[in-house]
Formats: sequence, C-alpha cells, structure tokens
Amino acid sequence: MTVSIETAKRPAHAAHKSGTLSPREQGVLWDMEEDFWTSGDDSARATTATNAVMIFPYPPGILQGGQIWPHLRERSGWRSVVMAERRVTRCGDIAILTYRVSAEKVDVPVYKALCASTYLDDDDKWLRISHQQTAVT
Repeated sequence: MTVSIETAKRPAHAAHKSGTLSPREQGVLWDMEEDFWTSGDDSARATTATNAVMIFPYPPGILQGGQIWPHLRERSGWRSVVMAERRVTRCGDIAILTYRVSAEKVDVPVYKALCASTYLDDDDKWLRISHQQTAVT
C-alpha cells in the first residue's frame, strides 16, 4: 500500500493517541475496581455514572442506568477477588482496565471471568461508565 505525503502529514486521530496514568492514578482505579466487587452496591453506585452500561453473562445480559442496581445487590459483596493479567489503557479522559478475575463468596462456586471497566475522568473524579464480564468456564 502506498501512502501519499498528504496522508502521512495528517495528525493522528485522537483515538490513536494513548497516554499513561501515574502509578497513583492506576492505584486509585484498581482500588475502585476491587471495591466494585467487594464493597456492595452502594459503593459501586458511588463510583458509577448514572447512565453507565454493564454487560454480564446471560441472564441478565445488557443493563443500563437504574437496571444495574437490583442485579448488583445480588452479585456484589464478594468476600475476595484476585485480579490477574491487569492492563490499563488511557486515551484522553478515558481509562480502560482489563483483567482476569477469580472471585469467592460463601456458598457460591468460585466465579472466574474476563473483565473490562471503562472510566471517565469527570472533573478530576473517576466514574465507571461501562463494565463487562465474560465468564470463563
């Protein structure tokens, strides 16, 4: 493929410009993500945007806004979580956390999933705008 000089001179689209988070910022986000799993739905609600989207294994599937909270009441409060293969990607005011989780709760089989949470830096406060889980069998 040949690229013209004009094409080569165009500035990259904003989505192609990635940045990094400081170790402190990464720590804040990973702490928020662990609390999302272990601290109950009130904690999750405090760090999640009002119109957030969450995707869980069916059922319940795709949830948005107020649909999320009845589901999280049943699915939060894990006694322990281990997040492995952690990755952080940043593009402007957006940060995406991806990881493999193993979560434990009394009288519930260990839950294993691949996860991604997207956060928006909204006036110096990180808010979760999406979360997705793919169960690993």
